[in-house]
Formats: sequence, structure tokens, C-alpha cells
Amino acid sequence: MTDIAAQIGASLNALTKEFDIVAHNMANVSTVGFKRRCNSFTKVMESQEGANDPSGAESAESEGVFDFSQGNLTPTGRSLDLALHGEGFFVIETPDGPVYTRHGVFLTNQNGQIVDTAGRVVAGTAGPLIVPPDVDVGDLYITDEGRVIAGQSEIGQFRIVQFINNQNKLVAVGQNCFQPPKDVTPTDATGVIVKQGYQEASNVKLVDELVNMILVSRMYEANMRLVSTKKESSNAALGVAMG
Repeated sequence: MTDIAAQIGASLNALTKEFDIVAHNMANVSTVGFKRRCNSFTKVMESQEGANDPSGAESAESEGVFDFSQGNLTPTGRSLDLALHGEGFFVIETPDGPVYTRHGVFLTNQNGQIVDTAGRVVAGTAGPLIVPPDVDVGDLYITDEGRVIAGQSEIGQFRIVQFINNQNKLVAVGQNCFQPPKDVTPTDATGVIVKQGYQEASNVKLVDELVNMILVSRMYEANMRLVSTKKESSNAALGVAMG
């Protein structure tokens, strides 16, 4: 009985985490460049024979992974709205080292540096990208390769990287950014197109997340019914034992 109780408790904990993941995805359905997190726990439980007994899913793991599939590109016409078409990330410089994002909504600071919405410098291939004071930001032209043209001069190129075969190891660090583990090094991205005047929409599909939430809720309720059944069985057995 103790083993079954532990299995049910583990299932309830995993389902609670998965509910939080689904809710977080739904809350970011409109966040630029957001990548949904998916979780296979309920899928494994449901696919197992005898899925009505959730304790039978003890081997299922509640490891969430990110879905880095492409989001739709939405035109904005803003010169520093940049979307990536293909696998790749912009590089943001922070005091704790670089972080990586698909959220290509950029600005300039008082020094003319191109920064993200949190004021952090966006990396170029040769350092910060600095817009000359005599150039209007609206006149910037950014090529498909990420080269930044200001007037008649090129001021630099956005550093865009990818994590070949290692995207599933990236960890969310807030503000729609990711970091790899220490043993994973990014490489220069290939085949990525920079779309100026576009934003990449979140890849969350609200209908799919609603279905996931219903599935999680159904599995949670099944676990709770099992808890109640086991408790009633225990009470009945105790009553018989005590005469």
C-alpha cells in the first residue's frame, strides 16, 4: 500500500507541474518569440494499458522540453523589429554572460547601441552595433544575413547562433531567453533569414493547450479518485481487523 501511495503522490506532483507548464504556455500566447514548453507525462499515462489506473504510470517522467518550432511571422514595419526564419538565436550580452533569444524587438540606448527591451546590448559579430547619431533608426536597412546598413555605411552584423542537436539542453533564464549548459557551445547559424519589420509570434496554439489542460485535469481527478478508493479500502480492512 505504501508503494502505491508513493506512486500516486509522485503522479500528483508531476501533474501539478504539468498544469503549471500548460498555464504558462497559455499566458504567453501573445509573447513575441515565445517557445512553448511541452511535457509528456500525461501522454505516457494515457497511452499505457490500463490508463484508468494512474499508479501504473510510475515509469513515466515529467521532464518538460521546449518546442522550438517556427512561429508565424507578423509584419510590423518597424525597422528594429527582427524575426528569424529558421533555427537560430540572437545573442544578448549580460553581466553573467551571453543569453540567447528569438525575441527580436530591439531599441537603441543613449549611446546609439542596439539593445533589447530590457536595455541589454545585442551582440554583433564584432561587438556592439552602434547607430551613428546622424542616422535615423527608421532609415536602417538590415539584410537577410543580419548586416546593418546605416546610410551608405555598414555598421556591423547581428551575431546569430544555433545549437545543432543541443537545443533540447537549453534552459530558460527569464525574459524569453535561454542559456546552454557549460558543456554546450553555440555555433554560427547557417541558413537563417533575418526578416526586418517582422515579429515572430509565439508558437503556442491555444486550442492545443486547452486540450492539454483538460487531459491533465482528467488525470489529476483520476488520481484523486484512486486515493479515495484506497483510503476507503484501508478503512474497511481496519474495521474488519478490529472486529
